[in-house]
Amino acid sequence: MTAAILREAWLAMGANKMRTFLTMLGMVIGVGAVILMLAIGQGAQAVVKQTIATMGSNLFVVMSSFSTTSGVRSGTGSAPSLTLSDAAALAELPTLVAVAPLQPGSAQLVYGANNWNASVFGVTPAYLEVREWQIAQGDPITDSDLRAGARVALLGRTVAERLFGDDDPVGQTIRVRNAPFLVIGTLAPKGQSFDGRDQDDTVLVPLTTAQRKVFGSQFPNSVRMMMVKAAGEQYMAQAEEDMTKLLRERHRIQEGQDADFMIRNMSAAADVQAQTTKVMSLLLGAVACVSLVVGGIGIMNIMLVSVTERTREIGIRMAIGARRRDILAQFLAEAVIVSVLGCVLGVGLGVGIAMLASSATGIYAEVTTWSVALSFAVAAAIGVFFGFYPARKAANLKPIEALRYQ
Repeated sequence: MTAAILREAWLAMGANKMRTFLTMLGMVIGVGAVILMLAIGQGAQAVVKQTIATMGSNLFVVMSSFSTTSGVRSGTGSAPSLTLSDAAALAELPTLVAVAPLQPGSAQLVYGANNWNASVFGVTPAYLEVREWQIAQGDPITDSDLRAGARVALLGRTVAERLFGDDDPVGQTIRVRNAPFLVIGTLAPKGQSFDGRDQDDTVLVPLTTAQRKVFGSQFPNSVRMMMVKAAGEQYMAQAEEDMTKLLRERHRIQEGQDADFMIRNMSAAADVQAQTTKVMSLLLGAVACVSLVVGGIGIMNIMLVSVTERTREIGIRMAIGARRRDILAQFLAEAVIVSVLGCVLGVGLGVGIAMLASSATGIYAEVTTWSVALSFAVAAAIGVFFGFYPARKAANLKPIEALRYQ
């Protein structure tokens, strides 16, 4: 019975191929738009998740805010208000597992005939733990390197490729601001950060070496920022409160006075960006769904025209024994077939455009199984929903009036 209904519906659609194609075109465009928008949205979410993973988890950044010298207040970071002893004190807090003071900057790097300008960070051994950054090859910076102010360096992947190409950089000597540094290892790739900066375009050197021999800091016991790792996600709020209380006490900041440091919860910032990306993905999908509704309205319009044109046919079928539910089933089948076929072509169109856009523009697009399954389910539902009224109208025709229709 079902096979017969589908065969009759297929033959009826084939009788007017151009009309069927134009009806189907609305669904093709609608489904293609949904697949494309969802692919772009899912790709953006995947990129954000990857970026969050490269940052490290449960992370805080503590920065020098301002300091007051002879009654004159300096701006953010102009004179470091954080010290190495502050870092040591923070490391004793039970809600924290690692504290990494660092000295950021940039420098010209030279190896043979190659040169490259990159970010240079003076760090302690705890930095790799805080950032959850692995060593690709070689050895990490140690406490003995820190105490000795050793001229050793860890290279990010981008720096290693720019200076050494395919050669192994470990054991080679590069010049950082004309000072020789021994490359003791390379870092695992991290990719881009939230602000689009290449995290692999980085050189890590011991903090003491950076302060004394690279940047020539006027404040050898001070640092401009620290990266801090909490003991767990459930301790983030308490850790921030503990750090604020401890630093205010150590800096003798009275109640009501502005602090000379800032604490930034990177996990919260990452969550906000992830949530924003998710909302944008939903908005893109919602906008694309409008075209699906338009396609459904097109199906209903064409089916109503078809019912009007085939009124005598419906009357003849009823006169020779067709039941109302048979008529209803046939017209519903026609609407669903148009919707599903349009969905198949639309999925192919959406996937093709997503892949083409990704390769042409560099925008990452991710087509997921659930988005394709959702498109098929929505297409079938639209076929039933917008096809039901025309099908019901056809089924409710009275045979005698239908046979008289001219």
